[in-house]
Amino acid sequence: MQTELSKQLGIPYALFGFTPFPAVAAALTRAGGFGVLGAVRYTSPDDLRRDLDWLDAHTGGRPYGLDVVMPAAKAVDGIGEAEIEAMIPARHRAFVRDTLAKHHVPELPDGEASGWRITGWMEQVARSQLDVAFDYPVKLLANALGSPPADVIARARDRGVLTAALAGSAKHARRHADAGIDIVVAQGYEAGGHTGEIATMVLVPEIAEAVAPLPVLAAGGIGSGEQIAAGLALGAQGVWLGSLWLTTTEADLHSRALTRKLLAAGSGDTVRSRALTGKPARQLRTAWTDAWDDPDGPGALPMPLQGLLVAEALSRIQRYEVQPLLGTPVGQIVGRMTSERSVQAVVDDLTRGFEKAVDRINRIAGRA
Repeated sequence: MQTELSKQLGIPYALFGFTPFPAVAAALTRAGGFGVLGAVRYTSPDDLRRDLDWLDAHTGGRPYGLDVVMPAAKAVDGIGEAEIEAMIPARHRAFVRDTLAKHHVPELPDGEASGWRITGWMEQVARSQLDVAFDYPVKLLANALGSPPADVIARARDRGVLTAALAGSAKHARRHADAGIDIVVAQGYEAGGHTGEIATMVLVPEIAEAVAPLPVLAAGGIGSGEQIAAGLALGAQGVWLGSLWLTTTEADLHSRALTRKLLAAGSGDTVRSRALTGKPARQLRTAWTDAWDDPDGPGALPMPLQGLLVAEALSRIQRYEVQPLLGTPVGQIVGRMTSERSVQAVVDDLTRGFEKAVDRINRIAGRA
């Protein structure tokens, strides 16, 4: 499962794994893939430095990367969180209160933090994360919401760090290429989190052709070695996997109830909803997403207002494991996530499936 890109990075398998959990990123790198740590939850440089210290100590000198969020949301720069929260309509606040009361969700204990904050989604925070990250042997810098600014790309290049950006259309991919990105992640409609409207099978070859000779990673609905082989056949030089790691033994979801929901879910149990951040994001379908997607409701607010509005509510739902409302971003591949396994076991299964797929194609082609 080697490509020009995997050889360039010195990894045995062209498996790139996005995860918010350092233990998962380290385990994937040790297993021969490329772990990419999501940085959006780190609002403190010291917290990020602590986990990068740990990651560095547990990857055996093998490469890993960092995924930051640098959205084109300059409108919030220079404005405090309190001022932005003041923009949230009273009707939306009442809708949150009523929905939580309907499901008997308790209040958070006094002094407990309320989870998601806008600070993690602002450019200046991402830049402070980069100030930390460039002190470490990070080999890839990915941006989840568009291309990083030109000065960030130049800074990474000066340090020998490759840059990547996610794209949901060939138009977006060409924009990334024009900005100087090294790798484009073609993320299809099936993927967890923020996605576009085009399915992976259609999207990958479109983007591979649009940005050639830049390497492309296939993402969205990939959870088997056979699907990896398909992605490479479509023109990708590797795959970008995220949802698949959520039910690994190294993941730390802080909720056994949520893990059980993921293991029980089928591929039809997800929905693209604006309920989480204000942008369409694929996640488990729950009574919470249904409420926000109901035409009789107030509708989600634009990013970043929606995230601020629901931050405390989601923390309460997760803390008390309120089953009807409990969810998480996850792709349609959740239907294959039926048991808890180690990252190494998942990688072993992926490589075996890839070998079977290649053997099958060789037989069809008369080469075996």
